[in-house]
Amino acid sequence: MITFLHGKLIEALPTQVVVDVNGVGYEALIPLSSFDKLPQPGETVKLLTQLVIREDAHILYGFASAAERDLFRLLVNSVSGIGPKTALNILSGISVTAFRGAVAGGDVKALSQISGVGKKTAERIIVELRDKIGPATAGWEAASAQRALSPDDQKVNDAVLALMALGFKQIDAHDAVRAASRSAGLGAKATVEALVRACLKKGA
Repeated sequence: MITFLHGKLIEALPTQVVVDVNGVGYEALIPLSSFDKLPQPGETVKLLTQLVIREDAHILYGFASAAERDLFRLLVNSVSGIGPKTALNILSGISVTAFRGAVAGGDVKALSQISGVGKKTAERIIVELRDKIGPATAGWEAASAQRALSPDDQKVNDAVLALMALGFKQIDAHDAVRAASRSAGLGAKATVEALVRACLKKGA
């Protein structure tokens, strides 16, 4: 399994890149959300990847962030009828935060406006992913979809996701991080790591 590419960016197009890794050129398909974050050709780049094996081809998909790759995997593995091409279209048409907010809030209209996603597909996405996104934080996710996250909110979001990766339920993780961020020992300059450690120490 190829989990990431780290090398010189040779070619960058809105839908694909070529990265030179120690003299070997790797082509990877990317969403527009990742294209916007790429450096200039000739500079060093690191892309997280997902290898999809078909009978007729091995296709590498690249992502600028773990959140993008995680959403790609979630769509392909958890929603019937959605393959890698549609998953890339979704990532190209909506931010990860806005997508989570739309699913949590049951916003069929927002999802159906994405290229390649009709009303029925949007409804299926919501039905099949709502439990995985988590209804407990629907209001928080929906609000995040309507505005850019502030630096403090982004830290809270990242800390919650980190705790969830460690097995916490979403609502418990969210409450624990909010409590930790308000504690006397952690001010506005607290890092995501500090917030997570504080939550783990409290056994939340």
